[in-house]
Amino acid sequence: MSTADKKADLAGPGIGNYEDLEKILPNDYKPLLPPMERMKALFAIKDYIEENLCKELNLQMVQVPLIVDVESGVNDMLDRDGSRTPIQFHISNDYDKHPVDAQVVQAATKWKRPALKQFDCKAGEGICTDMKAVRKDYFLDHDHSAYVDQWDWERVMTVEQRNLDYLKETVRKIWKVIYGAGEYARKLYPQLKTNKYPDIPEELTFLHAEEILEMFPDLPRKARETAVLQKYPAVFIIGVGWVLKDGYPHEMRAADYDDWVTETKSKDGKPMHGLNGDILVWNPVTKRRHELTSMGIRVTKETLVKQLEITGQLDFLKLPYHKAIMNDQIPLSIGGGIGQSRTYMYLLRTAHLGEVSVTVWPRILKDICAKRNIHVLE
Repeated sequence: MSTADKKADLAGPGIGNYEDLEKILPNDYKPLLPPMERMKALFAIKDYIEENLCKELNLQMVQVPLIVDVESGVNDMLDRDGSRTPIQFHISNDYDKHPVDAQVVQAATKWKRPALKQFDCKAGEGICTDMKAVRKDYFLDHDHSAYVDQWDWERVMTVEQRNLDYLKETVRKIWKVIYGAGEYARKLYPQLKTNKYPDIPEELTFLHAEEILEMFPDLPRKARETAVLQKYPAVFIIGVGWVLKDGYPHEMRAADYDDWVTETKSKDGKPMHGLNGDILVWNPVTKRRHELTSMGIRVTKETLVKQLEITGQLDFLKLPYHKAIMNDQIPLSIGGGIGQSRTYMYLLRTAHLGEVSVTVWPRILKDICAKRNIHVLE
């Protein structure tokens, strides 16, 4: 495996052109539900997940910003390589006497932690949001769009809970909700029960990114994920962001929210790093890896500084969000973002994100899809 291949694999969706996309889309696709029934099932799933996620994690649904002040430093920069920048615009306000420079959020990751204080959440309490965002730098394929919807959630935790057991316990609760939503949808819409696709796995397999690298040392990250999902169709990959034994992180992860630097130990006692991770599943419709959520225990002031040193971004410490962490003005927390349309796509067995969300797609993509009986909503 060349260095160039591994570097290119650290960020982005893994498909970079429409010739490759045309090869991977299914040729024998028939949606299990027509568009209106799909919408009914989608909103049943949405209600189920919001109600049960709040119940399992002790969260309250709250309002969330679509735009944030540039000076706040709370926008999510997604990957630390600077390849995905937010949409920014100037609000002239009062003939430019009191202007504001704003950005459309890419996710509410960093907004949520100060929001815990704003909503006066105590340890074990948290918030959940129906977050909408725009990510203009994605390649638009079957499961990446410029429009992003997530259940962005965050919960206050104690310093004693900053360990892998607590992370796994939280992940299991989330998976219980996603699995339950799938079962609920199948009861409401028996058409979703079909021998064509396997059942949604009831249990998640936990693996550290380092363990997956040991299993497939010659493969780049996305190929490793694809290979491991052949064996375990639903996995939580721990330790995303830390540099692994091959000299590369499993994937680039921003330095100022998830803690990927804290030392941990594997089941057999090997030294590992990271208190964060991603839930990935095997999508039997697209026959590809399918990411549902990224989440993690958040940085302390000590691990924030360590991670910003590693990424060469210590100048961030001047921003209000980062100052609040350094001055112990916002609580320790755990949080994540669960992709709404990604989850609908997985549970409703659709071949394309555009069948469960309405956004912009290039004509070439719509034409490729139409040839395969995939019709995106417009």
